[in-house]
Amino acid sequence: MTALSVNLNRVALLRNSRPLHIPSVTHAATLVLEAGADGITLHPRPDERHVRPADVREVAQLLRQWPNVEYNLEGNPLHQLMEHVQAVRPAQCTFVPDAIDAATSDHGWDLRRDGERLRPLIVQAHDRGARVSLFMDPEPEQMALARALGADRVELYTEPYARAHGTAEQSASLERYRVAAEAALRAGLEVNAGHDLNLLNLRDFLRAVPGVREVSIGHALISDALEFGLAHTVRLYQAQIRQAEVAWLCAAGEGAR
Repeated sequence: MTALSVNLNRVALLRNSRPLHIPSVTHAATLVLEAGADGITLHPRPDERHVRPADVREVAQLLRQWPNVEYNLEGNPLHQLMEHVQAVRPAQCTFVPDAIDAATSDHGWDLRRDGERLRPLIVQAHDRGARVSLFMDPEPEQMALARALGADRVELYTEPYARAHGTAEQSASLERYRVAAEAALRAGLEVNAGHDLNLLNLRDFLRAVPGVREVSIGHALISDALEFGLAHTVRLYQAQIRQAEVAWLCAAGEGAR
């Protein structure tokens, strides 16, 4: 089963465009949870251009009422992420190699270069009760390195797939992600995915890539909510996930005959 974690950074970005408190990140979290989302993702950055420390704390307080929902904090642990992990004890923290001035996440870790800096931070997150997922490009050779560092999961960075979707490169791109996911599973990791997944490309990705435990979706989902409403949009994404799961089950049944 693939879980849907909704990233609410875009809600905070809209709020921050005016000196007001609307839209409320916490209220948006309540709406998506009531609609059936499996998790909430926030990505606090040092410049606070979208979610702020108060949002991180308030959503953590809200989720005490939703014990089956996972709280995922993502960001660069070499900057300020670990302060938030220490404060709110999320279920999962996703380590992302963002530069402070990065517009958005745009690449995964190079564990050959950065692995030893991450190792004590993974231990620190585990000590706070958090699962650790490393944001990774679809490079099979790095998956065993992630596991050796103590990571529990990898989150496959999916923007290259999203750009390839609907083009002649789609099949080749999906194959790269399939091979990377299989390498992660063999190494003893679980697999997440995220970045630019949307209603048009999500089902194809999940049908092709094995073992995806969670997708984290923000920009596209919040954009779709302008047309469909936030709660209905969550249900539309959940429907895409379920359709992919049915396709997997049908394929497995055919293979067993």
